[in-house]
Amino acid sequence: MGFLIDTCIWVAVERGVLAPADVALFTGTEAVYISPVTFAELKFGVENTSDPHIRQRRQAALHRLKRKPILRIDETTGEIFGSLAAQMKASRLPHRHRVQDLWLASQAIQHALTLLTYNGKDFIDIPGLALRVL
Repeated sequence: MGFLIDTCIWVAVERGVLAPADVALFTGTEAVYISPVTFAELKFGVENTSDPHIRQRRQAALHRLKRKPILRIDETTGEIFGSLAAQMKASRLPHRHRVQDLWLASQAIQHALTLLTYNGKDFIDIPGLALRVL
């Protein structure tokens, strides 16, 4: 058991909206994992600002996250992703999911982790996903 933390949570920590201790209130003593998808999204945030102070703060936050265990994306993750994407398409529901969200959900399902997010609406109808919304 453990938690995969959605990128939006780490952004809230970096901005000071949440403290790491706030996240720990939800995760308790369970292991906390990071996805390479989260690293990509956060690195995009580092590179996508012209303010040097914000860039430095974001880069420092990204560097701190490298201490957490990182989940790998492998062939099993890809199979879960493909299955989820097909199920979503077959459901004929409006496609609200970004590709990154499906990758995060796929990793959480693969490793039997709970996905912790602020954005429950992005994940609520993904079958098989254990979800906890702040």
